[in-house]
Amino acid sequence: CRELLIPGAAVYMQDWGQEHPGRRTRYDLVTVRKGNRLINMDSQAPNKVVQEWLEGGGLPGVTLVRPEMKYDQSRFDFYFEQGKRKVFMEVKGVTLEESDVVRFPDAPTARGSKHLHELVKARREGYETYLFLVVQMADVDHFEPNWRTDPDFGQALLEARNKGVHILCYDCHVTPQTLKIGKKIEVRL
Repeated sequence: CRELLIPGAAVYMQDWGQEHPGRRTRYDLVTVRKGNRLINMDSQAPNKVVQEWLEGGGLPGVTLVRPEMKYDQSRFDFYFEQGKRKVFMEVKGVTLEESDVVRFPDAPTARGSKHLHELVKARREGYETYLFLVVQMADVDHFEPNWRTDPDFGQALLEARNKGVHILCYDCHVTPQTLKIGKKIEVRL
């Protein structure tokens, strides 16, 4: 997030006041302004909005949604069912934007590559599998892996897609207080 958290950047914070005395900090960084664009920075928000999206009919026919489901050596963000289809989904929040192109990751992520390999394994074992890229901003052109920062993740993403993992990528409507799934974004591998 080095390109976002620069001197003079306008940021929006959640003030927890005295409501949570066990917290280490009183504030959470929620949103940052980059030019005319608001970018949500809340690392918990992508899973919340995807759960709302799934439960609200984002994918038709979903009858059961369970967050944080263990599979083999991983814990996927979601397990859900669509009729007889049993599905695992991993969610990644995307905040890196350059010239209307969004990329993930913004730092090397061995864990992200591991999740993709586990999704491929689950696919081989008969599950449907998804990677959901939540672009935590609006009005972007397309998504691509950040080959420069983490070529291993880019390669794992390409292999996952080629082995049947569905890749969903949506932008979000962002306000200083809210995040909501928006429109589908093109994925270029």
